[in-house]
Amino acid sequence: MVDTPAWAGRARVVMLGKPECHLCEEAWEVIERVTRESGVGRARKELDDVSEADREEYWDKIPVTFVDGRRHDFWRVDEQRLRTALGG
Repeated sequence: MVDTPAWAGRARVVMLGKPECHLCEEAWEVIERVTRESGVGRARKELDDVSEADREEYWDKIPVTFVDGRRHDFWRVDEQRLRTALGG
């Protein structure tokens, strides 16, 4: 298992994405809805703002979602799976 990036532990749900990515926008909409309803924090990090090692690890999996600092999903966010991960 890959070590959790330091930037992924700052909010309960973190999405790593990139500009002009339609999958990222779709994923972020789900994340915003679920976290707002669940009352948990969320953050968005851009691929250009992470280390070279993290870019190499995640560039082909964008968007990547982390829950509680651990990789949860990539490419798409399943709303029910995210709710389950957050305890709801």
